[in-house]
Amino acid sequence: MKAKQHRSATAVTRPEDEKLPLGRTLAYGLQHVLTMYGGIIAPPLIIGAAAGMDSTDLALLVASCLFIGGLATILQTVGIPFFGAQLPLVQGTSFASVATLVTIVKGDGGIQAVFGAVMVAAAIGFLIAPFFARVIRFFPPVVTGVVITMIGLSLTPVAANWSMGGDAKTDDYGSMANIGLAALTLLIVLLLSKVGNAAISRLSILLAIVIGTLVAWAVGIADFATVGDGPIFEIPKPLAFGMPVFEIGGIISMTIVVLVILTETTADILAVGEIAKTRVDSKRIGDGLRADMVSSFVAPFFNTFTQSAFAQNVGLVAITGIKSRFVVTAGGGILVVLGLLPILGRVVAAIPLPVLGGAGIVLFGTVAASGIRTLSKVNYDKGMNMIIVSASLAFGLIPVVKGDFYDAFPTWLATILDSGISSAALMAVLLNILFNELKLGNPKKNASVFAASPPRMVREDQVHSLQDGDHYEAGKLISADGDEIPVVSVDEYTVVLAEHVKACEAEGVPAALPDGMEPEEVKRIAETVKAVRENGVAEATAAQPEAAGQELRANALRETDDGENGENSPEHGAHRG
Repeated sequence: MKAKQHRSATAVTRPEDEKLPLGRTLAYGLQHVLTMYGGIIAPPLIIGAAAGMDSTDLALLVASCLFIGGLATILQTVGIPFFGAQLPLVQGTSFASVATLVTIVKGDGGIQAVFGAVMVAAAIGFLIAPFFARVIRFFPPVVTGVVITMIGLSLTPVAANWSMGGDAKTDDYGSMANIGLAALTLLIVLLLSKVGNAAISRLSILLAIVIGTLVAWAVGIADFATVGDGPIFEIPKPLAFGMPVFEIGGIISMTIVVLVILTETTADILAVGEIAKTRVDSKRIGDGLRADMVSSFVAPFFNTFTQSAFAQNVGLVAITGIKSRFVVTAGGGILVVLGLLPILGRVVAAIPLPVLGGAGIVLFGTVAASGIRTLSKVNYDKGMNMIIVSASLAFGLIPVVKGDFYDAFPTWLATILDSGISSAALMAVLLNILFNELKLGNPKKNASVFAASPPRMVREDQVHSLQDGDHYEAGKLISADGDEIPVVSVDEYTVVLAEHVKACEAEGVPAALPDGMEPEEVKRIAETVKAVRENGVAEATAAQPEAAGQELRANALRETDDGENGENSPEHGAHRG
């Protein structure tokens, strides 16, 4: 009874619940922090600069951003009732909100109006989170595949910008030194991934960043001179910039941004669930979205902004294969420490962006590849899904390749469509509803010009060779026991059977053969096949054993159909290949 209970408990263990040794947990957690560090500190720097803050205030914004991002990550990964998806998702200040927040901060209300707008919009997002949690049925593989692919594609310009130096105003932006450093880091990632040692391969991103930074320091690109400036330990002061100010225009704009963030977080939850091979239902999505919104509501009290899942860390989960949520919890703890110890944050901040850019190429590309893998599971026979995928990806790429495309649109609409992820997601969801949910008007057969596949069917003699549990996976036929079943020609089929007969005769045991096949006949045909191959007999002669083999299988099929008991019964065919 205890053994049965143990098996049951093991069967329901989720991949993300794996607990690794402390050292590995901290190492992989640090890798998550380094992966998103450049992205998490960029929004407070951009918004603070727009507000005209000095270096002291900017440092406070960055520290607060790290502190709250760490707490939000811990909430999302550990979870409490109704809050937290319990998935390996790193939280931080969302890039989706930056443009809107810059607009608000330049208004009369300043940074206080930013904090007020974030608080109210987060509260509204919290109230509507259950609605988003129920849209799971509208995210089949054709939608999630598009969104995951688009996440990777839309992040590629970020990697390119980091590789060039990150700041277009500097003299060395796009220099061969920066791009060369990014290329070196990329090369190190690839070489370490190739190493036979699994531990080194999984830490390839972290090790490449460390090695790339050391190389940059050696050639004078990395500068650690300012690491000792400023306090070593400091707790972010609540409401350091005064009480929030509430302006209706800013609140409306931020509410639209929150809708985008909810869409992107839903996509990230689905993406990491797909990568981790774990079940994601509407309840789990709802818990994740509520955690996002609660963190975003609390963030302004600690001088920071909206929180959401970081897409680049989804790529890290895919490339390392480390699905444990506790690894990301450790990353959240590191972020909290960085927020409390500004000196450590300054060390990490000294990592050159080209190093992060080189690593980002692999990370973001991996996200796109994960989406392509999901899209490979989609049925394109009727052509409707082909239209959904092609239109959604192209629509999502518009703001990526042409950043000013929506400049003439109303601000509220441009805010939504300027995100390639949200625009692709919206298009995919709407087209999926149009073509797959609303059946009225859909062609019954292959009417689309994008696909004209032949009807799928399997010959009766092919089915006769299969057993219960056999399945097709990744281009291979797999038995119920997990072994690959060779797919061979009729000639090869007969030769292998003949070798099986001879091996059984040598051992003195009867050879089990498909019904209707006799050992001597199998050996005779196999010898003919070998003779044809070895002696180069004319093509017409070579066709004879093929035809004979087909006749053998046809005879076996007819005899099986005629017999109901004895040698032709299912029990007798238990050893069929």
